[in-house]
Amino acid sequence: MTGGKQLELLILTADKNTQFALEGLLGRWRELGIRPIESWRVIPHPRRDPAVLRESHHFLRPFLHQAKYCLVVFDREGSGGRTRSREELEKEVQDRLDANGWEKRSSVVVIDPELEAWVWADSPEVGAILGLTPRGQDLNRWMLDRGWRSRPGAKPDRPKEAMEAALFESRTPRSSAIYKMLAERIPFRRCTDPAFEKLRHTLRAWFPAA
Repeated sequence: MTGGKQLELLILTADKNTQFALEGLLGRWRELGIRPIESWRVIPHPRRDPAVLRESHHFLRPFLHQAKYCLVVFDREGSGGRTRSREELEKEVQDRLDANGWEKRSSVVVIDPELEAWVWADSPEVGAILGLTPRGQDLNRWMLDRGWRSRPGAKPDRPKEAMEAALFESRTPRSSAIYKMLAERIPFRRCTDPAFEKLRHTLRAWFPAA
């Protein structure tokens, strides 16, 4: 969403899947505990996670005076930074942003290991959107039987591969629209993923509810 005035929020992501997921989340401003954001834009980087890690400050330079706040979101798994922690990668990118004019009005969120870690909420909506429930499959039983979960309710160690396997089994074509549907419908009030918590706290600090 954009307007004619300065953007309140600009988000740089590594791909369209994350773009669509964040667009879905921003529509749930009440549940995020923020006020509505009047003008925002989500841009996927054409060269994905590694470029977001190394080049965010260059890519965002033209937007320095076009947006009040800026978020950078990418996956640790796909960025080439597997040997470093999520926090180390966030600090590396944040330091570059600060040195290039975004100090105190930017934040970096690295999802560990990848965006699909946010998908596996304990909700029937997940199985329905991934196409398993309409085919008579119980998502929890399906994941346990195929070794994606070690115990009921646990998130898979390989969330992306688990999601791809679910879509393959249900014969559901993979698309970015699936990520938006998940972001719009699955509950996240009890989500304790550190990256998601940082995203939520950042938005609450920038756009506090009335």
